[in-house]
Formats: sequence, structure tokens, C-alpha cells
Amino acid sequence: MTQLPFDAPSQPADRELYTPSQLNREARMLLEKGLPSLWLTGEISNLSRPSSGHWYFSLKDAGAQLRCAMFRQRNLLARFKPQDGMHVIARGRISLYEPRGDYQFIVEHIEEAGEGALRRQFELLKAKLAAAGLFAPERKRPLPPLPRRIGIVTSPTGAAIRDVLHILRRRFPLIPVRVYPVPVQGSGAAEQIAAAIALASRRRDCDVLILARGGGSLEDLWSFNEEIVARAMAESAIPIVTGIGHEVDFTIADFVADVRAPTPSGAAELVVPDSGEWSRRLQHMQQRLAFRMQRRLADVREQLLWTARRLQQLHPGVQVRQQTQRTDELDQRLRRAMRQYLAQLRAQINQHGAQLQRCSPAMRVSVLAGRAKTAEARLTMSMQQRLERTRARFESTARTLNAVSPLGTLQRGYAIVSDAQGSTIVDVARIASGDLIETRLANGRIGARVEWTRGEKS
Repeated sequence: MTQLPFDAPSQPADRELYTPSQLNREARMLLEKGLPSLWLTGEISNLSRPSSGHWYFSLKDAGAQLRCAMFRQRNLLARFKPQDGMHVIARGRISLYEPRGDYQFIVEHIEEAGEGALRRQFELLKAKLAAAGLFAPERKRPLPPLPRRIGIVTSPTGAAIRDVLHILRRRFPLIPVRVYPVPVQGSGAAEQIAAAIALASRRRDCDVLILARGGGSLEDLWSFNEEIVARAMAESAIPIVTGIGHEVDFTIADFVADVRAPTPSGAAELVVPDSGEWSRRLQHMQQRLAFRMQRRLADVREQLLWTARRLQQLHPGVQVRQQTQRTDELDQRLRRAMRQYLAQLRAQINQHGAQLQRCSPAMRVSVLAGRAKTAEARLTMSMQQRLERTRARFESTARTLNAVSPLGTLQRGYAIVSDAQGSTIVDVARIASGDLIETRLANGRIGARVEWTRGEKS
């Protein structure tokens, strides 16, 4: 038996072996299940943006750093583009990249560190004002359907005022506009915005107020997140429409406003109707009104005509004429009834007379005499027909007899020849030259002497 240079360690039967993959998988599951989602702040370094769209970077402070990954479907929601050296606040969960065993932080939300402080301040103020009832739906006021004048609280030099005025002129140019110029960012902007809202509320020369500003970062829009602006809006006697930033931007002023529009242009579209649409609606209403008036006039005219006809029917003269007409009608009906009754009596008399005539002996004799004449005429006709038939049969028989009679043959040019003894000669050999012969014709007889004979071959 060969001796090994060393003895292999024995493997207990109850020992559980892990591969690196299994161990990393178990470690990842323990990290992800053991630690909740948390916030992390630090400085970005080693930022990488591969073609997959994912972000890979490290977050570091003075004593350590941590690998981070933010996948494409999440970083599309980020409000800024991260750069190396930028201080950020990130929310995410702890995980482990199994192929390398790297401990990492999976980022789900990221914001700049300064913006994060503002965001916390924003949430605190939002909760405070919500508890005070400034966001309550029941305090929201409806906008006037057609304001007499529109007030705009915004910067007189920004793009927002140009967009709002353009929309207002396009949709309803007849409505006057009053601009309350204020700065929309920077130191003291919130106080001036609140003062402009209070001024418009006291003057009451506008039916609706637009609070507008173009897009920007949370810090740029912070003037509209100040409590002084929110309080001024809540105390305003005029309905307020906000059009601040872009559609994804929400400020405290948007929650306090009676109506929130996604953009300044959207706010302008909300406060005024479309003049073209109003014109079309007015034209349609005018057509409907004209149609209803025509129908109403037609109904009134028809009712007047019916009333006039009813009055005419109830007039005493009409009643007299109707009674006179009724009298004439009854008189005509009586006359017709009398004529019909007399006609019926006349018909009955004629019927009885006819029955009497049929029962009279003279009528019976006349009928029998007529029958006798008819029978005599029928007998005469029958005898004539019988004589005609008898005559026809006789003539037919005579024609038949004539056809077979020798005399009939003679009538057709034939002759009967006999010798001196009176015998009929039917053979030429029985006579000779010089013999006397007698020839009988249809109308007489001829005597002759034979001059010659000649037989015929049969």
C-alpha cells in the first residue's frame, strides 16, 4: 500500500459545504431581508453611465465609500443629471452583487443634498397647512364662466407672462387683463407675491387671478412654497388659478389654489372660454331659439285659429244656421222616406196584380194558346226537317242508281250495239262485214251495216 505524503482530512457526514455562489446568494438575501429601505447621503465619485442606461457610482464621505447602482427604469425619474463631486441624498436598499461578492447600495430615488433639505421643509409645511384646512376641497371656489377682467401675478419679463397673454388673446381677446408685476424667485419674492395677491383681493377689480411662473428647480420655485404666499392665497376673495413650472412640478401654492393648471399656458386656457367655441355655441343657441320661437308662434297661431273657429261655432247665428240646416235635412229625410214608402206600396200593388193575372182563366187560356202555337210551329218545323232529310236520302239513292244504270253510262257517251236478233254484241268476232247492227244511244237508236271489223289485242 502506497503511503501518501500527508493524510487527507476526514469529512464528517453532517458537514454542509457552500460554494462561493451559494454563500453570496445567502448573504444577499440576508442583507435585503435584514435591512429596510433607507436614506443615504454622500459625495458621488467614479460615476459611470454605460450604454445599458444604468448608473454606477460610489457614495463617499471622509472615512468610507460605498458602491451604488441605479438602474435605468429608476434613473429616468431623476430630476437632475449626477456628476462626480456632487453631494446627493439617495433612497434605496442594501444588496450584494453575487458574481464579485461586492456589497452595494441599490438606489431607487436620488436628489441633490440641498434639494433634499428643501424637500423635507416642503413636506413639513405641506402637513402643517393641510392640518390647518388650507387644502380642503370644500373651500375651493368655482371659476367664473366669463370673467370681466383677469389678473396675473407674475414676473413682467419672464416667458410665463408672454405665454399667458398669447393664450388669452387667442382664446378671448375682448377680456381685459391686469398684470401685478412681482419677482418670482430670490430674496423677498414670496413677500411681494403675497402683497400682490392681497392687493388684488382688496381692489376686487378682477374676477379671477392667475399665479404663474415658468419651470425651474425646486429651489427656483421655492417662493411659491412659502407659508406667507399660501396664507395670502387662502385669504383672497378672488378665485386663484396656479400655473407654476411644468406638469410634474407641485408647489404649496398649487395645493392652496382653487384650481391648479399644469403650466402657465394651461392656466390661461382654464380661466377664459374659447371665443370661437362660444360663437359656435351662441350661433347654435340662436338657431335653437329661432326654431323654438317659430314653433311657439306656430302653436299660438294654431291655438288662435282653433279659438276663432270655436267662437264661430258658438255664435247664435251659426246655431240658427245649423238648426235651419238640420230642419232642411230632416225635411229631406221625411220626403225620401215618403217616396220610399210609396214606392214600396206601388211595388206591392204591382206584385199582387201580377199574382192575380197569373191566377186569371184568361191568362191560363192565353198561356195554353201560346203553348199550342209553339207546338204547332215546332211540328211544322219538324215535318219540314223530316221532308228535307227524306229528300236528301232519295236524291242520294237516285245518284247511286244513276251511277250503276246503263242509261247513266250512255249519258257519258257510250253506246249499246246489238245484232239483228237484238242480242248485245260484246265480241267483234260475232259480226262480219255486211251484217246489220243496231246502236242504242242515250236519246235514241241508230241502224247501220258493218263495213269492216278489226280485233284488238287484249
